[in-house]
Amino acid sequence: MRIISYNVNGIRAAMNKGFVDWLKTDPADIICLQETKAHKDNVNHQLFTELGYHDYWFSAAKKGYSGVAVLTKIQPDHVEYGTGHSTSDEEGRVIQLDFGDIRLINAYFPSGTTGDVRQTFKYQWLDELHTYLQELQQKHPKLILCGDYNIAHKDIDIHDPKGNKNSSGFLPEEKAWMDKFLDSGWIDSFRVFHNEPHRYSWWSQRFPSVRLQNKGWRIDYINVTNPLKAQLKDAEIFPDVKHSDHCPVYLELKK
Repeated sequence: MRIISYNVNGIRAAMNKGFVDWLKTDPADIICLQETKAHKDNVNHQLFTELGYHDYWFSAAKKGYSGVAVLTKIQPDHVEYGTGHSTSDEEGRVIQLDFGDIRLINAYFPSGTTGDVRQTFKYQWLDELHTYLQELQQKHPKLILCGDYNIAHKDIDIHDPKGNKNSSGFLPEEKAWMDKFLDSGWIDSFRVFHNEPHRYSWWSQRFPSVRLQNKGWRIDYINVTNPLKAQLKDAEIFPDVKHSDHCPVYLELKK
């Protein structure tokens, strides 16, 4: 099972930048998208069908905002939309798919960069998700949580940790949440295979040179629960794929 997680920063914009041509290279069996900013009916989704993908969408009530989708060549046994937390579900932040005994959760975590109100919402969302995941683990021990977490966990995951110590996405409370999350039975799959620095998945669009200079953050993850540890085969980040200010992150599982 090959999985990609990719914040496309607008699926229609990404398609205008060659996203479908990239899909033709068969990058993964399952592609989890965040920040689609569109409803299925507003996208030429037939292009995905022609490439052998089933597509599932959970969009925000507000047009042009947030939203998640999954393109998969493997037919899921069950699809679940949202988590039952109304505020999160109105923003189209979580979609879940079952493949045999594995549940895959595609999530677009809130950003707190627009101010205190959204930062407070982000903390509430994180707490609700953590409780939800702990309960879900009792029913589905084999979980995969992928998506844009909007959190860089450690100094190695950000180009300028000192300069960003007060930035949303690298605040002490956010990093502490990541610690708590990983301590509750989760594995950062990328770090199982890669301990080297300067591996990032997002670069600010404010300054075009930032990506060229690789001044980025690693805020996109595919994490798994401990029962899947033996099935981890490979993990990667693909910074040369450029349809967005993020790039795809990858995980391969053995059967």
